[in-house]
Amino acid sequence: MHSGTIATLMYYGLSWLNPGSFLAVGMLLCALMSVATGTSWGTVGTLGVVLIGIGSAMNIPLPLVAGMIVCGATFGDKMSPISDTTNLAAMSAGTDLYRHIYAMLFTTIPTFILTLVIFLIIGFSYGDQNLNLDEVNAIQSALANNYSLTPLITLMPLILLAILSIRKVPAEVTMSCSIVLAVLIAIFYQGASLISVLNALWENTPESTGIQNLDALLGRGGISSMSWTLLLALMAIALGGILHGAGFLSALLAGIIARVKRTATLIATTILSGFLGNIAMGEAYISIILSCQLFKPKYEQQNLDSAILSRSVEEGSTMTTGLIPWTTAGAFYTATLGVDVLSYAPYAFFNYLNALIAVAMAVFGIGLLKPKANYP
Repeated sequence: MHSGTIATLMYYGLSWLNPGSFLAVGMLLCALMSVATGTSWGTVGTLGVVLIGIGSAMNIPLPLVAGMIVCGATFGDKMSPISDTTNLAAMSAGTDLYRHIYAMLFTTIPTFILTLVIFLIIGFSYGDQNLNLDEVNAIQSALANNYSLTPLITLMPLILLAILSIRKVPAEVTMSCSIVLAVLIAIFYQGASLISVLNALWENTPESTGIQNLDALLGRGGISSMSWTLLLALMAIALGGILHGAGFLSALLAGIIARVKRTATLIATTILSGFLGNIAMGEAYISIILSCQLFKPKYEQQNLDSAILSRSVEEGSTMTTGLIPWTTAGAFYTATLGVDVLSYAPYAFFNYLNALIAVAMAVFGIGLLKPKANYP
């Protein structure tokens, strides 16, 4: 955050907006923001609020705008290597983080492109609307006043992260290199003090741009913000091991799993389990962990890579948590965007089309990875 990477993405991204492509570009911006920050909540609470305001001024139905925002924000929550759900699913399934992301590309990218086309087509009917840039200009001014925004410099940590990820460098090394580069940019280019940068590495350090939601996003992060997720994962995995060792999980699912013979049926059942877990527990984290524990033996039995398990679990849990009114995500999105879940859910095309495409691809045997000694 202190290096200006996120600020640069927001500043130049907001310049892309125009009435005809507002929905498609808005979704793309939310996706970029959530991938870069690893948080759907932060994206919805900042960029999402701005887009809702712009959409309202353009007389575009707010449920449609909210659905677009949720689509883009969820993409990053699922795909970002620094997202808590991405890491949690990979850890719970016992797979490599980048193997998990690689597996998700097969189903997520086609769904994202399809959703982008849908929003582009819908957006054509609003091409003659006027675009109110007051709120956009206010945010861009705040960013420009607080950061030096030279893309070739400020985007270097993100570019390095992408290059090392593509080259399959271990996640720990990739993250460490990007962090070191971001620290150097923050100190020597943005003029931040060493103490403030070190504090930012450990905990949330709110900025002072004068826009409350923007300050919250630019100040989030740090090791401490992820510590509770790691602790939850360790405790839940331990609990899952106890339940598995005692035979509780086998007894609970023996009847259902015994009837699952085909790979497509297994994947569909896993996705449905994640969705039902969200409904029952109101939270994606526990649903992710328990689904991985419950279905892991069956995936091993069918000789499927554990990354397919983690992918299917995310498609049932991460993708649907914002579509259920009483989940923490659903409640937050409603409160932040001012649109209730049942109103925007029909327009969150990406969130439910992903599961359908995943099952369809499984039926035709597309994107099904087998266990490998060396991950690609």
